[in-house]
Amino acid sequence: MVGQKSITDTLKTAISSNHLAQAFLFTGPRGVGKTTTARILAKTINKNDLKEEISEDEDFAFNIFELDAASNNSVEDIRQLIDQVRIPPQIGSHKIYIIDEVHMLSASAFNAFLKTLEEPPAHAIFILATTEKHKVLPTIISRCQVFDFQRIGINDIVSYLQYISKQEGITAEETALHTIAQKADGGMRDALSLFDQIVSFSGNNVTYQTVIENLNILDFEFYFKVTKHVLDHNASESLLLFNKVLEKGFDGHNFIVGLSAHLRDLLVCSDQHTQELLETSDELRPRYLEQSQKCSKPFLLNALQLLSDVDFRYKTTKNQRLLVEICMMQLSSISNMDEKKN
Repeated sequence: MVGQKSITDTLKTAISSNHLAQAFLFTGPRGVGKTTTARILAKTINKNDLKEEISEDEDFAFNIFELDAASNNSVEDIRQLIDQVRIPPQIGSHKIYIIDEVHMLSASAFNAFLKTLEEPPAHAIFILATTEKHKVLPTIISRCQVFDFQRIGINDIVSYLQYISKQEGITAEETALHTIAQKADGGMRDALSLFDQIVSFSGNNVTYQTVIENLNILDFEFYFKVTKHVLDHNASESLLLFNKVLEKGFDGHNFIVGLSAHLRDLLVCSDQHTQELLETSDELRPRYLEQSQKCSKPFLLNALQLLSDVDFRYKTTKNQRLLVEICMMQLSSISNMDEKKN
């Protein structure tokens, strides 16, 4: 598992000390490893139960049952599960039931399941997984040991993609992997899908250029350039650069969001104590540090506030291009004080 150390450490300790709960609820965003963790946990419990009966090379899941609640969400499906739970395992001491997307169960199915979850047989362990915890009945949640999965950090995703690249004999630029990780938005599954897509497109040589072309991502060079024009109070060059962005087929809203992220990175670079919050490749880090030294904090804060207002108004305005162009002119008119204040 990647990026969920506290959860994996807790589960390892629970297994080694034989202090397992009879019901778990894994909740969090999509693609962060909830179902994978459930399967690994179930397999580990099963393996520990059968450690004297099977060899290390065996990979049998004797007592593991998985139910997709999205397509089996009726009372009848839960009743069949309850009837199955009553039967003790023929081999080992536990039967593990993984119920994925548990929030999809109907209200009557939840109620039918509640009694079994409240007083489960000693041999039964339930692992529930969901992306929408708020849709699960509070009475169900109160009977589970809850683990909240977090979005996976960019550096963790990059490290794992580098590991996969090494295993598969793929040459990948660090900047390219960082771009994939940022696009995945904290989901390892999305990152792996994007990486597979890029490899299918470019072969065994993954470069930053192939990533931005294939994933339709705006090159970071645009943000460095537009920031330079804004600092130089050169509104005309800023407008021409924005026009090039539109000509390349990019949406004005994406440009505003990307520029906001760029200025945010410059803001965290401006203070030595917050530089660790900059999540970028080692190749780009010096450029961020260099440009941040040219920006005062009041300038960055005012610019971010202006971009935030445009972001909020973008979808409701009728002339979206004009809104962004006015924003670019306003950014170019913000004073960048030479003396930086805290």
